[in-house]
Amino acid sequence: MAPLAAIVLERGGRVTGSDRESNHKTAYLSAHGAQVTVGHAAGNLPDAAALLVYSSAVGDDNPERVKARRLGIPELRRGEFLSELVKAYSRVTAISGSHGKSSVTAMIAHILNRGGMNPGFMIGAELSDGGMSSAAGCNDDIFVTEADESDGTHKLLKPYLAVIPNIEDDHAWSVGGREALYANFAELIGNSRHVIGFAGPVTDGLFAAHGSALRLTPPPGDVFDVWRGFQARNAMLAVEAAVLLGMERNRAVELLRDFKGVARRVTVRYESPELTIIEDYAHHPTEVANSISFLRAGYPDHHLRVLFQPHRYARLARYLDDLAKVLREADSCLVTPVFAAWCERGGVDSQTLVDHIGPTAATVTADWPEVAGVSVAAPADGRPLLLAVIGAGDIDRVFAFLPGAEPEKKNG
Repeated sequence: MAPLAAIVLERGGRVTGSDRESNHKTAYLSAHGAQVTVGHAAGNLPDAAALLVYSSAVGDDNPERVKARRLGIPELRRGEFLSELVKAYSRVTAISGSHGKSSVTAMIAHILNRGGMNPGFMIGAELSDGGMSSAAGCNDDIFVTEADESDGTHKLLKPYLAVIPNIEDDHAWSVGGREALYANFAELIGNSRHVIGFAGPVTDGLFAAHGSALRLTPPPGDVFDVWRGFQARNAMLAVEAAVLLGMERNRAVELLRDFKGVARRVTVRYESPELTIIEDYAHHPTEVANSISFLRAGYPDHHLRVLFQPHRYARLARYLDDLAKVLREADSCLVTPVFAAWCERGGVDSQTLVDHIGPTAATVTADWPEVAGVSVAAPADGRPLLLAVIGAGDIDRVFAFLPGAEPEKKNG
């Protein structure tokens, strides 16, 4: 929501809004002209508002949405509004898929920006170097954006180029099942003039009827002497997209070399001879497996301990056995309580996951100082410790109490 609001401001629109707490994103929006209120209340919505845009995580009982209906103010979900906003651009490039959307979007935007093409863009994550996550661009030609499959709104876009890194059945529960999810992807692909993606059991079928679909084979190893593992696949997609958008190939490869990455994606947070701490946003079994494989290759002599936060009860229930299988690949594993996005509940929990993983795993509480202390305890095998903090919820709060944290954050 915040990057989208920033683009509206940059294009000259008036923005008001609310969030449940203030943070650096709300501070940025306020500093650039938005009227931001902490806490949700009917009075936050101006009576003369032309449109209310809301996240799919916000229910219809939200007081601002209730007021909008009472006053007849139109409402659009975030993805619905995005599909309207990007109609101002000639060549919309939409990145949609189960994994890697933020990284691929950020890589494409980086290449095009560094190459002087000045696209508009919207990345659904923060950048490791502190750069902007969105911009309106210097013209109305190219707009590069993530397209969210979790609520089905990606199918509303009509892109010049769709980039599809992969398709699995994640989020199937929120759109009506696996076949409905795949049908949504099929609609997005059918709406697109060009499509780029990797060959695979699902993508092959969806790409087959498209007259301009480029199906790539995943690279066997390093790409461009910089990227490896799943990041190599992301880099390959980004370069192909930049080439289709008009960038010379060798130039695109060179510009990507100094890309610093997306925050919370295999990010080194602390490093010493005895302890390395790495953060990753993985929350689906495929992503967790990729992360563990990546870390094993990079730190073969370390004891790999995963501090994992399950994300959504529905996802944990659907992928319980798969998550347990991949987490057994760590030398030890600590599991926090489930991050219950959208206030959901479920019949399985963190203890269920630990029971399925086996003796190398244990549960921990959400008392972050306590979790931090347990997480960095020296392993019994005497090897240096590699602590991988993995999850997409609020598990990043633990870093305030881990080595490498700023003193004021620890004390706060």
